[in-house]
Amino acid sequence: MKVTQRSRRQIRLQNVLFVLLFLALIGLLGWLSHHYRVQADWTANNRHTLSEASVAVLAQLPEPLQVTAFTADSGALQQHIQDLVGRYQRHKSDLRLSFVDPDKEPQRVRELGITSDGELVLAYEGRREHVTTLDEQSITNTLQRLSRSGERWLVFVEGHGERSPFGQANHDLQQWAQQLEAKGFRLQGLNLATTGVVPDNTSVLVIAGPQTDYLPGELKLIEDYVAGGGNLLWLADADGLYGLEPLAEQLGITFEPGVIVDPTTRMFAIDDPTFAIVGDYGLHPLVEGFNTLTIFPYAAGLTLEPQGDWQGETLLMTTARSWSETGEMAGQVSYDELVDIPGPLSLAAALSRGRAVDGSAEPGGEERQQRVVVVGDGDFLANAYLGNGGNLDLGMSMVNWLSRDDQLIAIPAKTAVDPSLSLSQTEAAVIGFGFLLVLPGLLLLSGLGIWLRRRKA
Repeated sequence: MKVTQRSRRQIRLQNVLFVLLFLALIGLLGWLSHHYRVQADWTANNRHTLSEASVAVLAQLPEPLQVTAFTADSGALQQHIQDLVGRYQRHKSDLRLSFVDPDKEPQRVRELGITSDGELVLAYEGRREHVTTLDEQSITNTLQRLSRSGERWLVFVEGHGERSPFGQANHDLQQWAQQLEAKGFRLQGLNLATTGVVPDNTSVLVIAGPQTDYLPGELKLIEDYVAGGGNLLWLADADGLYGLEPLAEQLGITFEPGVIVDPTTRMFAIDDPTFAIVGDYGLHPLVEGFNTLTIFPYAAGLTLEPQGDWQGETLLMTTARSWSETGEMAGQVSYDELVDIPGPLSLAAALSRGRAVDGSAEPGGEERQQRVVVVGDGDFLANAYLGNGGNLDLGMSMVNWLSRDDQLIAIPAKTAVDPSLSLSQTEAAVIGFGFLLVLPGLLLLSGLGIWLRRRKA
C-alpha cells in the first residue's frame, strides 16, 4: 500500500475518533456505574443481602430515617457499619448515615446515653432507638419498633397458674415474650383480683392456660373488657376452661372434649401421640401465605359459631387422620368411632367486629375493628416448643393482627444460619490424609512426569 499525505490524514483522523469514542465509552460506563448498581450475593443464606423481612419493614417507613454511629474507629468498625447500613440504603434512598467521634462530642454522648463503641442511634419522626449489636436482625427489630406509631401493651392475666411471659420453666412463655419485646411490644402482668380493672391502654389481653378457676368478679371484668371492644388472645388447654365457659359462650366457641391425636407425627419421628401437626391454614389475613408446618402438643379442638355481630373464621386445621381422643392417654391409643371425635379438627379461630372508638354504638360514628383469637393449645408458644416449625412466626402473626399491625403480619422472625461444619472422625481423617499425602503426591508425580518428557525430548 502506497502511503500518501491523504492516507496519513485518514489514519490520524481514525486514531483521533478512536480515542474520542474510547473516552466517551469510559465516561458512559462511569455514569452508569454511578447511577446503577449490580450486585450478586453468593454467600450462604445471602447474608450480605437484606432479607425480604427487612425490606418489608423499610416499606413501612415512608419518612426519612437518620442513623448516627458513635465510634472513634475510622478503620474496620466504621467500614463494617457503612457496609451494614448500606444494605438498607439501597432500598431506602432517604436513609442518612453519619458518624460521631465520642471523644470530640462527649456532651452529645451523655445526652443520648451512648454506652458502647459503634452504637447506632436510629431516629424517625421524633422517636429514637439504640442498636448495640451490629447485625441485620437487631437493626430490623429496631426499625419494627420505630414503625409502630404508639406503644403496644400486651397484658397477661395472672394469679391462676397461667403461663408466665417472665418465667423460665418449659411451660412458660419467656422466649416468646423476648421476641415480642424485641419487636417493640410492652409486657405487663395483671392480677384481676388485686387490681379490679383492666388497664385502659391494653392493646391485647392474653389469657394463657389457667390452672385454677377464675372468681366470678374476675370473669365479669374479662367479659366487660371484651364487650367494650378489647382485643383478646385466649390460649386454652385441653384440661379444662376453669370458669371461662361464659366467655366461650359469649364468643360462640365450643371446645371439643378430649385431646387431639395425630398419627401423622410418626413421619417426623415424634412418638408422643398427643402431638398434632398443622399444615392446612385458612384464608384469613392472619395466616395468608403461611405454609410452614406448626406443632401443637396436647391440644383441644374447637368449633366456632359466631354470635351477634361477630364474624369469625377457622385458622388452623389438623390432618384428616387425626381425632380427639376422649379416653385415657395410656398404652396403645387408637380411634374409637363410638366415643372419639374424627378429624380434621379446628385448632384456632379468629373473630372480629366493628366497634365505635368511644365505646358507643351510635350510627355514623368512627369505628375500629375489635379482634379476638382463640387457640385450643398454649404449649405451642411455650419455651419447650417455640422453636418447632413455624410456631414462633405464627405466634408473632397472631399478636400483630390483634394489635392491628396488619402490615407486619407477613414479616417472619429472622433466624441465623448455623455456620458450623460437623465432621465425623472418618471424614476428618480422609480430608487430612488427602491434603497431607494425596495432594502433595499428585503434585510430585506430575512434576516427575514433566521432567521425564523433557529429558526424552
